[in-house]
Amino acid sequence: QVQLVESGGGLVQAGGSLRLSCVVSGGFFSGRPMNWYRQAPGNERELVASISGSGASTNYKDSVKGRFTISRDNAKNTVYLQMNSLKPEDTGAYYCNYPDLIRAGMADWGKGTLVTVSS
Repeated sequence: QVQLVESGGGLVQAGGSLRLSCVVSGGFFSGRPMNWYRQAPGNERELVASISGSGASTNYKDSVKGRFTISRDNAKNTVYLQMNSLKPEDTGAYYCNYPDLIRAGMADWGKGTLVTVSS
């Protein structure tokens, strides 16, 4: 059973930075793509960033390109999201997960970590 524990969120002023971490236990981590998602109040969960199993390939939602960086440490079963130049619209709960489990309808979600950006 896969367990996902997100951390690193908090309250930050616009223009500030945060680094989120997601520690994964259970299942096979190395070589599997991982995604970061966020859910703003009243909105559906959306994909923010993706990273390949090796970490060599990444993709981002247009609104975060140039500000967010996704990375991973396969030795630590951890995926990170460095968020710079934060904006109030980045506010929300952030989650990580395996896209293959989501596509298969088998994904369990962690508790997420809350990011609040004040203007």
